[in-house]
Amino acid sequence: MSALPHAAEQTLQHFREAAGWEQRARLLMQFGDSLAPLADHERDDAHLVAGCESRLWLVGEQHEDRWQFRGTSEARLLRGLLAVLLVRVNGSSAAELQALDVAEWFGQLGLSRQLSPSRANGMNAVIARMHALARQGF
Repeated sequence: MSALPHAAEQTLQHFREAAGWEQRARLLMQFGDSLAPLADHERDDAHLVAGCESRLWLVGEQHEDRWQFRGTSEARLLRGLLAVLLVRVNGSSAAELQALDVAEWFGQLGLSRQLSPSRANGMNAVIARMHALARQGF
């Protein structure tokens, strides 16, 4: 497995220092609150991720051979989960995105047991959307 991006290493360290679920939940909320807002025209059906219980929008942009994603959700916890996922995937190549094990990343953060099946499915839908965007090349 390749080395984690610097921002992902820092995120992992923050979550490892959290004493329990309450502190990790607070961290998730903080990460979610730090997401840059999407423009109104980006919060449309074309950017809506199917498979999430709450509405979540994802925008992907390719710079050279690396991907940058931005997004948001109406649900605060989902915004936090998205934020820590974006920290892990931003700057990845299409091949690195394909190889990413989302469950392993959330496990490293200590979040796996607290993810409901619907939230886990939502995060899998987000990564599937990232894969689709990377295959399309936009």
